[in-house]
Amino acid sequence: MRPLSDWHPSRDIVGVFTDIDDTLTTEGAITPDALQALADLKAAGLHVVPITGRPVGWSEPFAQSWPVDAIVAENGAVGLTCSSAQGLRKLYQQDADTRKANFTRMHTVLTAIERHVPGAQRSQDSAGRETDIAIDHSEFTHLPQSAIDDVLRIMHDAGMTATVSSIHINGWFGEHSKLTGARWIVRELWDRDLDAEMVRWVYVGDSTNDQVMFAHFAHSVGVANVQRFADQLTHPPRYITQGERGAGFAEMARQLLG
Repeated sequence: MRPLSDWHPSRDIVGVFTDIDDTLTTEGAITPDALQALADLKAAGLHVVPITGRPVGWSEPFAQSWPVDAIVAENGAVGLTCSSAQGLRKLYQQDADTRKANFTRMHTVLTAIERHVPGAQRSQDSAGRETDIAIDHSEFTHLPQSAIDDVLRIMHDAGMTATVSSIHINGWFGEHSKLTGARWIVRELWDRDLDAEMVRWVYVGDSTNDQVMFAHFAHSVGVANVQRFADQLTHPPRYITQGERGAGFAEMARQLLG
């Protein structure tokens, strides 16, 4: 990971994808400098899309109040947009019947995890989840690595995709991910092919569930607290900020808009 000062993006950048928890937020809330950075990026004419493992219900107020084009929630499964003309709008990668069937299967797995892994508890934002489940490992409950590994094993044995963020272990049925969610929302909103213009987009993140994005984006930036996961990152970000969390995101925006 090279220092952010080594990053000199060209003027043809068209947009920024960013993780939310511990990337935009600090101690669970967006900081004024990070919120201003979002506004500055939008004012410069860039597309701005947070993409998160957080649930759609949790994300709705931020889609309505933050200066962003959309929020992609639940690791790529659900898109939220808000405009004065249409209000809040939800877009899904899976159809309603698939979501209903998967919901039942996921909650069977969730019950098994809570029964068999000591200390494992569903995340406090679980009521807002539609397409995945989440186990808290660092937000309100601390799980040792051995328990995290056990949760992942149960999810994988059930045929689920699973990732670990800075706060949660997320699992879902389906092939979607942050990367497929990014491709999908760019196509849905702007009828553009993200893969054809990947070098014109930036991704900012902080943990292991951002690896797929770090691997595909030439302009990949980790806020400083990504170093917590350094030994677990097969694909680290290319650049790293000096500041942690929201301060690091604001630092990235200043460097980009330079």
